[in-house]
Amino acid sequence: MTTITGVDVHDVRFPTAAAGDGSDSINRGDYSATYVELTTDAGVTGTGFTFTNGQGNEITCAAVRALAPSLVGVSLSADPLAFLRSLTAHPQLRWIGPEKGALHMATGAVVNAVWDARAKLAGRPMWEYLASMSTSDLLACVDFRHISDALTPSEAAAILDRGLVGLDDRLARLRDEGFPSYTTSVGWLGYPDDKVRALTKQAYADGWRAMKMKVGGPIEDDVRRAAIIRSEIGPDALLMMDANQIWGVDEAIANMARLAEFDPYWIEEPTHPDDILGHAKIQEAVSPVRVATGEVAANRVIFKQLLQADAIRVMQVDACRVAGVPEVLAELLLAAKFGVPVCPHAGGVGLCELVQHIAIFDYLRVGTSLDGRMVEYVDHLHEHFTDPVRTREGRYLLPSRPGYSSDMVPASIDRFSFPGGPEWN
Repeated sequence: MTTITGVDVHDVRFPTAAAGDGSDSINRGDYSATYVELTTDAGVTGTGFTFTNGQGNEITCAAVRALAPSLVGVSLSADPLAFLRSLTAHPQLRWIGPEKGALHMATGAVVNAVWDARAKLAGRPMWEYLASMSTSDLLACVDFRHISDALTPSEAAAILDRGLVGLDDRLARLRDEGFPSYTTSVGWLGYPDDKVRALTKQAYADGWRAMKMKVGGPIEDDVRRAAIIRSEIGPDALLMMDANQIWGVDEAIANMARLAEFDPYWIEEPTHPDDILGHAKIQEAVSPVRVATGEVAANRVIFKQLLQADAIRVMQVDACRVAGVPEVLAELLLAAKFGVPVCPHAGGVGLCELVQHIAIFDYLRVGTSLDGRMVEYVDHLHEHFTDPVRTREGRYLLPSRPGYSSDMVPASIDRFSFPGGPEWN
């Protein structure tokens, strides 16, 4: 039995705001991570993190420290659902959630660290560790409370059992071809037009056939930038748009009418992330353009409602905003029940490293089809991880090292720790 013996948390921040990397209609920050290390009596360290945008990272770090007393002495083989609920239903800390905000993000960092340690002990990358689990073991991780009206355990079991059929063939395809991806690196809102054109031209030359741009500035600027990108990628490549929540419902509908001429594949986060009915109204109005959202969806219950309301046609799970691997499993199963493809949110610090595992597992055991499935890719900060993502011609290559690809390079932690690291001094 392997037991957690210690919890360390690091406030790590990267100065991305100055160059406009990651800039959108609302956010322009310093990509940051609340980075957690769980030591164990087996000598294995589990790592996890949640992503923030600079200021406020100290709050999620404090939330991890508040959870730490509930972690030390816990066995990695403890009942996964009971362990999850000990954090998400903590008799006192839950009050400042519940299951949302800084506390839930901190929970995700901690839970992902536990699962990273489990995969390392098994000697398997996370996607393989999950895909090799039995249906009953996977179901034992899922909290069906508050979602059983939309997805029952028996329905989830049927989905996972169905995923065992043809699994080896799907895995062989991924090993041969890689996993489909799109790049967001060409169209940050803070980039000037000439940089957008140059980056788009280079991405197309490198094999990317799906690209995403940020919208939500003055509509004439959005139209001009969309024209630049579409002219470079031609009519057949996919162009996605992302408003990052800035529009009102009617404003989103009106602006997408202006942008429709550029044949957008989806509009992402067109309005407030908690406005379920607003998303549904937008989806009905802009169809056949798909509405996509999920990167700041707080929990499985929000996703449940988006799916029940037919408010989205693409679901964008975030690996570490929600409560880690078990809640992601619930969300993947919900999406499969409603027939909506999952295209995980990435970018940020280390999100690409995490979501590749989610997407691969989803295809192998849950969704079983690549139709509509892509993983976001952003070409920033991978050098700070010991097992960075690898891509080829617009596709992710399968990670092979044990764990969740979440280990950060120690020198990067030292250099970019806030406020005392050399980068910030």
